[in-house]
Amino acid sequence: MIPWARGGQAIPSYLGIDVGGTKLALAVGDADGHVRARRRRATEPCGRPEADLERIVADARALLAEVGLAPHEIAAIGVSLPGPLDPVAGVIHNPPNLPGWKEVDVRGPLARAFGRPVHLENDANAAALAEWRFGAGRGFRHLVYLTMSTGVGGGLVLDGRLYRGAGCQAGEFGHAPVEWEGELCPCGQRGCLEAYVGGAAWMRRLRRVTPPGSRVAGLAGGVEHALPEHAVAAAREGDAFALGEIERWVEFLARGIVQIVFGLAPEVVVLGTIPTAMGEELCFAPLRRKVARHAWPLLTEHLAIVPAALGEDLPYLAGLAAAFEAQP
Repeated sequence: MIPWARGGQAIPSYLGIDVGGTKLALAVGDADGHVRARRRRATEPCGRPEADLERIVADARALLAEVGLAPHEIAAIGVSLPGPLDPVAGVIHNPPNLPGWKEVDVRGPLARAFGRPVHLENDANAAALAEWRFGAGRGFRHLVYLTMSTGVGGGLVLDGRLYRGAGCQAGEFGHAPVEWEGELCPCGQRGCLEAYVGGAAWMRRLRRVTPPGSRVAGLAGGVEHALPEHAVAAAREGDAFALGEIERWVEFLARGIVQIVFGLAPEVVVLGTIPTAMGEELCFAPLRRKVARHAWPLLTEHLAIVPAALGEDLPYLAGLAAAFEAQP
């Protein structure tokens, strides 16, 4: 039986698993990013990683059965996880949003359950790979991916390959300083990019500085409930305070990107989450102008700064992209 074919040719299938602090996403797909089946549920870590992994194995078995695939019929398994982790050893260390997952062998249980190669990848790296293979980074050889949600994550594809750096720590752009002795970052340092453009940091600032009578406060139902999305919505309505906040946010993001451009000379910078929600007028157009003003033309004249393209498909494709990194 050919479990999955196009044009009469058998197509290798992969299993992708994305484990987040709040959600688990699984997908069966191919190397072109075609997803045959998917499922999603709340992560619900119980504090015992062995039990959590058993449940993930059960979910994966059910998904494979849904499409009529036996474990030996998949080429590899990819797992996208929050760091810190060791992709060589297949071990996740002590991620803050997965209680109890301290020094956990993730590869072993999955490899034993399915008998296939398993590759673990930091979630930001997996997302970078997914955008590079299937999304806004297709066709480029040198890509930087940044996502600004609660914090700031990053991934690098250089010369057509994922770059992890020494100790697999490359891409931590959120903790590069953009202002000496500036805002305190959750990492303990001051002036980090994340302390200015991370969603949690911006939320704290908005609740501290938003005027009670502003449109931001009105949309939020009170200053104490203000969120970045309220600032974005108010800015679209022309609220002066919100527009000032957006301009400040873009300024600090531009400072971070200028450092990246001088250091790595990428062809494309792909931005996800908050920038994608802001859109072209509020974020990308002024951001490109600021970066062009402070970096050499030789570095920026062919540089693309674009929104991430995969949207809600990203968790599924990130897991699959990690699977392609597995070595049989």
